[in-house]
Amino acid sequence: MSIVKVDNLSFYYDREKVLDKVSFEVNRGEFVILTGENGAAKSTLVKNLLGLLNPATGTIEIAQHNHLGEPLSIGYVPQNVNSFNAGFPSTVQTLVESGRYSKGKWFRRLDANDYEHVEKALNAVGMAHLRHKKIGELSGGQKQRVCLARVFATDPDFFVLDEPTTGMDIQSRREFYRLLKHSCKHHDKAILMVTHADKEIEGFYTREIRLVREENSEWRCFSMTSSNAHS
Repeated sequence: MSIVKVDNLSFYYDREKVLDKVSFEVNRGEFVILTGENGAAKSTLVKNLLGLLNPATGTIEIAQHNHLGEPLSIGYVPQNVNSFNAGFPSTVQTLVESGRYSKGKWFRRLDANDYEHVEKALNAVGMAHLRHKKIGELSGGQKQRVCLARVFATDPDFFVLDEPTTGMDIQSRREFYRLLKHSCKHHDKAILMVTHADKEIEGFYTREIRLVREENSEWRCFSMTSSNAHS
């Protein structure tokens, strides 16, 4: 099942073309990484995908429903998501719990299923022991983990993650990659993750989409390779 399909997408900043005829798709149960050197317009491509920017040409098709016939849900973690100031009033627990409130239902009570998702999300990113800390008291890497936990608590069908491991140590990153792979393999999630760590993540992802360009040309998708997945 195709979750998202991008066909012949091009994008300009003012008159400068930065993406040229980009085409790819992400399917249910796939962990796809989006790579490319600095300046390769990876975040720009993601923002086009999510409707935050509008492509000049081409089409983007996102599935309306998941495999159960329910409305497709998307969890997005942008770059620099950890920039909370020191006075941010929420605790870790409260912020992650907020991911369980559906649109228009902010005042309903969370039930046992909601709290189970919150607990799993906190444990998944190693932040359960800091649940009562204020967000503004955390380090940058810890804030990043909390934001990831909030997205995991929403239990989306499609994860879109832009450099999500910023501030994590190598052990935490590998545990995170393992969690993403498990989510795809055992829960049929689809993941598109922007990363520079294509060697470090080898063995966890399904496919790689790499933005590259020839001399004096714009960034394009030229390469799609498979990873030798770990069990």
